[in-house]
Amino acid sequence: MTLHRQFSLDTWTENFGIAFDALRISKLRSGLTILGVVIGVATVMTMASMVQGIEKQITNAIEVAGPTTFYVMKVFNTSPVNPENLPKWIRIRPDLTAEEADRIARLPEVLYAGIWAQVQASLEYAGQRTRPTIVTGADDHFQDIQGGELSRGRWFTRSELRTGSPVAVIQEAKARQLFGYLDPIGKTIMIGGKPVEVVGLYVPPQNIFAPPGIDNGAIMPFRYLYFAYRVDKTNALFICVKPKPGVSVSDAQEAVTMTLREMRRLRPADKNTFDLLTQDQILNTFGKITGTFFLVMIVLASVALLVGGIGVMAIMMVSVTARTREIGVRKAMGATRRDILLQFLIEAATLTGIGGAIGIVVGLAAGRGLSAMMSIQTDPPIGLTVIAVVASIGIGVVFGVIPAQKAARLDPIDALRYE
Repeated sequence: MTLHRQFSLDTWTENFGIAFDALRISKLRSGLTILGVVIGVATVMTMASMVQGIEKQITNAIEVAGPTTFYVMKVFNTSPVNPENLPKWIRIRPDLTAEEADRIARLPEVLYAGIWAQVQASLEYAGQRTRPTIVTGADDHFQDIQGGELSRGRWFTRSELRTGSPVAVIQEAKARQLFGYLDPIGKTIMIGGKPVEVVGLYVPPQNIFAPPGIDNGAIMPFRYLYFAYRVDKTNALFICVKPKPGVSVSDAQEAVTMTLREMRRLRPADKNTFDLLTQDQILNTFGKITGTFFLVMIVLASVALLVGGIGVMAIMMVSVTARTREIGVRKAMGATRRDILLQFLIEAATLTGIGGAIGIVVGLAAGRGLSAMMSIQTDPPIGLTVIAVVASIGIGVVFGVIPAQKAARLDPIDALRYE
């Protein structure tokens, strides 16, 4: 038994040595073959790291806002509809109003309700200008819902909220971009071409996603933003609702639904003229988007791996032909068909295994680099790493079978005569 194990170990060790010698001799040919496997595996690892990181950020954002927070919208669609060309079923729906938000806020099931709106605009001061960013019209509860902290200054006063004063709390990063080391509090900046006084600096939570918008560059009193800017009332106007502790989301949603139906005088047979969007729906929608994206990447990577596998087969067929005399010598010295088959399978698996290992390193590095550029925190996808290693080696075995069988079937006499 011990001799058999020693023989098996020696056989595997010898075959691995032969495989590395063959790769070293044909560096260019082997390198081009490995490249296809590297591209396929690296693509999968990069996309997996990105998707995993973004999913983590989405989950963190929802934890900040609270898993019970939900939104009332005129219409919810996975992609924004064109406000200039709305279908009839959307046009007949009334816009959300501040009165509806106030009524919802008085419900016994609700801790907070407020109407918010969003526009895209650039921030400008003394010739410095930011890229277009999300500007949110909200109230002094913005931080309670979206998280983050006020690093300097203050939120809005009741008078500013009621009258719609031109004041804003801007993101600290935007303030540094506009003012450098100057104190921005009390300064007047242009937001979307309109003068606004800076009253506070806001530091968002450490994630790039904050449903239902991203990268809030500035927050203004809702009343000012609503009347001073052109608001897309279909896609960018919503009521944020947070149930009281101990009240389930479904109970709060039912109370909100009944209240809005009553305010809009809907009959029992009428459908709702509004949509409710929960955090779970946000996650599910995002999951579908990233799932489709990841599937496309898997298909593209599979094509690259297939090309790499075909390249392995071609290289191994050439290798078998070039090493015909070597195979003849080994058979003349007692090597069996099984030994020759195992030799070339190990060589093919080694080729793709090296490609897979390099692809994993390149993919993880690329994923980490892209994540850093997008300020996303990612963890290495351990499970997928193991799968990538197994898959790359498996490709070598599968595509190496035909060349290995060809080598194993060579007649030793004919092989020795081969020129």
